[in-house]
Amino acid sequence: MYENIWLYVIQPIHIAVLCIIFLDQAPRRLANIRRLKPDLTNIIEPDFGLLDHLLRLGVLTRPQLADVRSQRTAYRRSEAVLDLLVSEDQCDKFVVALQRTDQQHVVNFLSQHEG
Repeated sequence: MYENIWLYVIQPIHIAVLCIIFLDQAPRRLANIRRLKPDLTNIIEPDFGLLDHLLRLGVLTRPQLADVRSQRTAYRRSEAVLDLLVSEDQCDKFVVALQRTDQQHVVNFLSQHEG
């Protein structure tokens, strides 16, 4: 669980201060989305506002949006969206977009399968 923790010991005067810096804790959402991609593609509904929200939030660019919309099925559109998520910031905004498009069930699914 704490494989990416760095330990630093700082000794000002007579007091040893132990600082723990948690690195790579945030990338868990991206890793979780990638791990759950096959299941997520089945439950995400990309066609009723999600793509527009992702564009407004800066997760997708207009060319990316056009590429996603060109996919023939909702399953492929969901898959294309998930493939374009490459940062934690994008993943956080993706969750916001899901919430704003009444897809709380997807957010709950992600939360239930963290770790």
